[in-house]
Amino acid sequence: MTTIYRSFRRARGIGLVTAIFILVVLAGLGVAMVSFTTTQSATVAMDVQGERAVQAARAGIEWALYQKRINGNTPCPQSFALPSNSTLAPFTVTVSCPAASTYTLNGSSVTNTRLLSVACNQPTSSGSCPNAAPGVDYVERQIEAEF
Repeated sequence: MTTIYRSFRRARGIGLVTAIFILVVLAGLGVAMVSFTTTQSATVAMDVQGERAVQAARAGIEWALYQKRINGNTPCPQSFALPSNSTLAPFTVTVSCPAASTYTLNGSSVTNTRLLSVACNQPTSSGSCPNAAPGVDYVERQIEAEF
């Protein structure tokens, strides 16, 4: 009996060390999970902003096509903010007309008009996109059309 009592006496306090070790491991796992969740949330938010920027750039192309084909106006260059009551409100669109391309088709000269629409959520101080010195959450998308 004395031998068993001595081994228990030497093992006294091992439960406290084990409990502290388990608490430290669980705290580390908790911190890792919170960090992972925060990163994932930020990634999803930026992905949504990217998709909204695509739609804003597309709206710019459609606007320019309408101006050129229906109204007969030259839409370039033009910058405008999207309506404040829409989900695209944070975006500004800049439409430009890069150099047109000319080629020969069946003996006649054909000129194609090019449109470039750039949408961003942090326009320059003059209100145009792209921004050369953007902030942290800057999102920009470009769409080009030729007709």
